[in-house]
Amino acid sequence: MFPLNQSLADQGIATKAEVHSNLGTSALVEASIAAKEGSLSKDGALVVQTGAKTGRSAKDKFIVRDATTEGTVWWGKVNASMTPDHFAALKADFLKAVGEKETLYVADLFGGSQPEHRVNVRVINELAWHNLFIRTLLVRPTADELADITPEYTIIDLPSFKADPARHGTNSETVIAVNLSEKLILIGGTKYAGEMKKSVFGILNYLLPTKGVMPMHCSANISADGKTAVFFGLSGTGKTTLSADASRTLIGDDEHGWSDTAVFNFEGGCYAKMIRLSEEAEPEIYATTRRFGTVLENVVMDEQTRELDFDDNSFAENTRGAYPIDFIPNTSAENLGPVPSNVVMLTADAFGVLPPIAKLTAEQAMYHFLSGYTAKVAGTEIGVTEPEATFSTCFGAPFMPRHPSVYGNLLKERIAKGEVQCWLLNTGWTGGKYGVGNRMPIKATRALLNAALDGDLDNVEYREDSNFGFEVPVHVPVLANAGIDQSILDPRSTWADTQDYDATASKLVGLFIDNFAEFEAHVDEGVRNAAPVAA
Repeated sequence: MFPLNQSLADQGIATKAEVHSNLGTSALVEASIAAKEGSLSKDGALVVQTGAKTGRSAKDKFIVRDATTEGTVWWGKVNASMTPDHFAALKADFLKAVGEKETLYVADLFGGSQPEHRVNVRVINELAWHNLFIRTLLVRPTADELADITPEYTIIDLPSFKADPARHGTNSETVIAVNLSEKLILIGGTKYAGEMKKSVFGILNYLLPTKGVMPMHCSANISADGKTAVFFGLSGTGKTTLSADASRTLIGDDEHGWSDTAVFNFEGGCYAKMIRLSEEAEPEIYATTRRFGTVLENVVMDEQTRELDFDDNSFAENTRGAYPIDFIPNTSAENLGPVPSNVVMLTADAFGVLPPIAKLTAEQAMYHFLSGYTAKVAGTEIGVTEPEATFSTCFGAPFMPRHPSVYGNLLKERIAKGEVQCWLLNTGWTGGKYGVGNRMPIKATRALLNAALDGDLDNVEYREDSNFGFEVPVHVPVLANAGIDQSILDPRSTWADTQDYDATASKLVGLFIDNFAEFEAHVDEGVRNAAPVAA
C-alpha cells in the first residue's frame, strides 16, 4: 500500500472508513474475495457480476451546466444538463454516504500516457473489485510518481448510493454526474465498472481539443517498420480484435490521443468483449482470461469446476474482461507510438451493402467520422427484428462533450497534415443483409486490412462505388491466398437478388443523408460533397 500524497481530508472529504490507498493487484483480489464480491476461476481470473446494470446507463449521465460549460458543451440528447443546485445536493449526499462507510479503496492514477497531455485522477471506491478494475484500466503511476501525485479530478464511485430524482434532478436512482468546474464526478446506483473509465475518457475529450490534441475512441498499433494505424469503431465492430495482432505492436484497444508527436493511449489496460470468445479466432484475448489479474464481468462460471463458459449470455450479452495491456504479447512499453500513417474506420454493416474495404479521401474520412455508422442486428435488443442503422458521431457520441465538428475538423487537419491514408473496413455482412447473408469472414477482413496497412493496395485497380463515391479495390491478390473469392469485393454481386440489393442500398444512403443533416452547416463544401448520392 502506498500512502496518499494528499489525504481525503485535505480534499474536504471526511470519513470514518478504513482507507486502503493504492493497493496492488494481489491485495485488491484478496479484498474482493474476502468481501465476497467475486470468485476466482480455475485459472485465476476474478469473476464478478454487476447485477441489473450490465452496461452504461446513458440516460442517467449528466454534465453540470454552469458558466464554464454553458458555451463549450454540445448540449442535447447526448450531453444532458444538471443544475448546479441539484449537483450541490447530490454532492452533499454523496459525501455523507462516504463519511459513513466502513471501508474505502482509493487509487491515484493517470488518464493519458503522454506526460504533457495526461491528467491526474483520484478514484474513491466502496468495492475492492471496482478499484482493481479502474487501476487496471487507467495508467498506473510508478512508486516515485505516487509520492508526488496530487489529484486534479476525483471520481467517487458508490454503487450502493441511490439518487433521488426529486432532490437531485436525475431520471432514476442511478446517476453519473460530471462537474467540470469542480473537477468532480459522482457515480451511484450501478455496479457496471465501465462508467468510471468512460468518465475519464469524457474528461480528456473535453480538455484535449483546446490544446490541439485529437481525442479518439479507437484502438491503435504499430507495424514492424514503425507505422502507426488507428482503428475507429463502435462496440462490436472489431476495434479490440483487429488491433490485437501479434505481428504488430499494440498501443491500446479503446481510447487514444493524437498529438503533434505521438498517438498515446489514455489507458494502461484493455476492456474486451467476452461473449462467444474463441481461442481460435482471438487467441491473444482468450489467453488473458487465464491470467491472475484479469477481471471478468458477467461471464458465466461453473461453481464446481470454475470453468468459464463464454457462449452463455445468461447474465448479459455484454460480458467483458478487463486486463493490463501487457497481458497482450508485443505491446508498447511507453503506451504510445508515432503519429498515424493509416486511419481505419470500422463498421459492422448488417444491411450487407458496404464493401469489405474502401479507400477514403480526407473529406470522405471526416464525413464517415461524423456519421459514425454501424448497425444493430435482429435479436440484440427487444423490438429489433431487422437490421437497424446506428449513427454515433465521432464513433463515440456519448463520450464527446464538445460539438462533433470540433473533433471532425481536428481529424481532417491532422489527416491532411500527415498525408494519412484512410480506409473504411466493413466487418458486417456479405451476400445479403443479416438473416440472409453471412458475417464477413474474419480471415478476409484480416487479409484486406493487412494488405492496406502493408501498402499492398497502393497499386491495385479501383472502382468508384456508385452509392457512396469512395474507391473500392477490384482485385486483391492476398484474398486468393486466404482462399476468399474476389467477388466479395463487390457486395452487389454477392446478393442472389440484385434488385433487393439496390433497394437496400438506397435505403441505407437515405439514412446517411438524413443523419448528416444536422452537421451540414458545420462542415465545408468538400465534406458536404463527400456524402453518398441518393438514387
